[in-house]
Amino acid sequence: MSSTRPPTHLAPPFPGRWLAGTSLVLGPVLLLAGVLLRARFHFFFPDQLAAYDRHPTLMTASYSCFAAGTVALCPAVSALVTRIGATHPTLAAFGGGLTLLGLFARTFHAGADHLAFQLVDAQGRRAATTAVADSYQAFHIFQYTSFAIMLGWLVLAIGAWRSGVLGPVRCLALALMALLPLGVLKGTTPLSIAGTTALCIALIPLGLATLRDGPRPTRGSMARFGIAALAITALGFVSSLG
Repeated sequence: MSSTRPPTHLAPPFPGRWLAGTSLVLGPVLLLAGVLLRARFHFFFPDQLAAYDRHPTLMTASYSCFAAGTVALCPAVSALVTRIGATHPTLAAFGGGLTLLGLFARTFHAGADHLAFQLVDAQGRRAATTAVADSYQAFHIFQYTSFAIMLGWLVLAIGAWRSGVLGPVRCLALALMALLPLGVLKGTTPLSIAGTTALCIALIPLGLATLRDGPRPTRGSMARFGIAALAITALGFVSSLG
């Protein structure tokens, strides 16, 4: 292990202090919320479709939180990789690349989840279950990236340990994300709860430290942030109309 530890709270140019800190906190929390919201339902896809049929709002909230958390983690991974890369660029590149590829694959799965739930609304649960069962093994390009969903977190954890960015306990917690089940319409298992809880332990303290470090925002920067947030909200609303 390197004897010189790099600063763990200094924000890189991208994603920057505020986006990095928010992502490090919000991403794990959203994943854990998504996992817990569907914890009482059985794991396999027929049970997930049946749960949506009976509790559409709850299941939509669960899968939406999980999908949003997956996307929100991308800046967090970028920030962590930048810190690791200061002393171990190879581990940072492999760990970051694999982890981001795994997050992209989970985003693809989230799209398939959404389509399956819409089939329940449009054609009924029985027809949706048959359609999913008949197409479950269909080809898609992301089936070749399943290994990255698990391996990425392990390599990233090794990089965080070797570089001293995270302590041993939090590195182990980061590695436990490899336990999170993958695929389309996957429910919650004890491993799901363990993996997402461990991710919170690994990343949230770093996110809070990142947000606390550095100068407080000026009134001008807060005003610009408010205007940008309003513009993004308006654009999001307009784009949803299509």
